[in-house]
Amino acid sequence: MTTFAPDSLALNRKLPLWYQVSQSLRASILGRSPEAPLRLPTEETLATHYGVSVLTMRQALKELETEGLISRHRRRGTFIEPDARRGAPVRLLGSVDAIVAQQSGMSSVLLAHGSCAPPAELAEYFPDCPEVACFRRLRSDEKTGEPTNHACNYVRSDVAARIDLADLARWPMTKVLRDAVGVRISRITDTVEARLADPETARLLQVPLVSPILHHTGITYDEEGRVVDVARIHYRGDRFSFTVTLDAH
Repeated sequence: MTTFAPDSLALNRKLPLWYQVSQSLRASILGRSPEAPLRLPTEETLATHYGVSVLTMRQALKELETEGLISRHRRRGTFIEPDARRGAPVRLLGSVDAIVAQQSGMSSVLLAHGSCAPPAELAEYFPDCPEVACFRRLRSDEKTGEPTNHACNYVRSDVAARIDLADLARWPMTKVLRDAVGVRISRITDTVEARLADPETARLLQVPLVSPILHHTGITYDEEGRVVDVARIHYRGDRFSFTVTLDAH
């Protein structure tokens, strides 16, 4: 069976527990190694691992089943679908684990990295930084090799100095910052808007010029209120959709 390492899941009581667990489990499933077994542990084992009730675990698994990531068979167990579509619709309810899950399950190629002045439209986020580190990556579906999004991250230089480039090839930037570098993330502000692909984006994503794309800007803050990373990601419009749920309670 697949074994899931502790996922540093800090449960937020303001968000549905099943949702938080499903997103953490989703990230583990999509980030697994190709040779990992497809069979999942039992509901009871997973519930104990995540520190939730079996009922909550069952609801989380139901979410992943609806998404097509797993299949459940009476008496045989629960299995990861080997052909599960990686670019499934993204549902964000506000947890950092949701951001990690959103970006997991893709192969990543580092196109370029170095130092630069913050772009004029982002300078307000780095008022004390004449230079920031810039990382440009192209992410693709691991199964088909089809490009899915082009990401550019602008990171504070003191933070970027602690990033291992090898980690960027296997993990999303949010996970690298939180779990590898040790940044204590307090919040992430996301903005998504529709745009038309420019020539460079169209070339990288292999779509016709002026095709519709989703332009995502994610601003990551640490516990001191500093912006440590601004991500600008262009998603193929035919592969992604975003759903945001607001809790009224």
